[in-house]
Amino acid sequence: MTLIEKIEQTTSYIQEILREKPKVGLILGSGLGVLADEINSPQIIPYNEIPHFPISTIEGHAGELVCGELKGKQVLAMKGRFHYYEGYSMEEVSFPVRVMKALGINTVIVTNAAGGVNTEFDPGDLMIIEDHINFAFSNPLIGKNYNELGERFTDMSNAYDKGLIRIAEEVAKLIRMKVRKGTYTFFTGPMYETPAEIRLVKFIGGDAVGMSTVPEVMVAVHSGMKVLGISCISNMAAGILNQPLSHDEVIETTQMVKTQFISYIKQILLKI
Repeated sequence: MTLIEKIEQTTSYIQEILREKPKVGLILGSGLGVLADEINSPQIIPYNEIPHFPISTIEGHAGELVCGELKGKQVLAMKGRFHYYEGYSMEEVSFPVRVMKALGINTVIVTNAAGGVNTEFDPGDLMIIEDHINFAFSNPLIGKNYNELGERFTDMSNAYDKGLIRIAEEVAKLIRMKVRKGTYTFFTGPMYETPAEIRLVKFIGGDAVGMSTVPEVMVAVHSGMKVLGISCISNMAAGILNQPLSHDEVIETTQMVKTQFISYIKQILLKI
């Protein structure tokens, strides 16, 4: 079965369930799925019921689509995502973004929990993603290109929409919240980076590291969608504080900032 056929089957299945047509897509990372609990009149579709959808296997990823109204916008939220390190292909990891586009969504907000490389950052900070570095050395656009999905050669020079970044900055000022801006660096995982790798990331201009987001953003840009990326700095990366790293710390930090995170994304939705 071709990618186009899979997209069509999945889209048709979801369309038959939804009462409203979503306008904004939300991809919620580790520990950040609480935002989906704020959606009004939610329609919840477990991933395991959706044709061709992978299954989330990581703690902090509920594994369901939540559709409904949030701050006057019809949204489709991924409460949990898929990762390359789970054994899924890059095409599978980014497949939900293809479906979002087919459903008529043209704006996507992508969130993640990330390790801080910039030593001016603190755990709990929110970082607007301005750009990314792909250290996975693979991507979901490799292979057959379907012109109806996007151009063969995709311009990534403005992957993160400058207009959306401007809105995110304005909202932060409006609610008097400190936000960072920076470059997100994508590693495959599932192991955390070594101190030497973090020194390299810092040297080449990375501000945060993580194991997601970039494949989804690449497909969103290929599809002609506008992207806003937000990282929650959940811990400082390897070698910076000379302490062990754990997923428990990631979840603990995202729980600590969940109220701030929810408020921030809600106010951004009001402006887009």
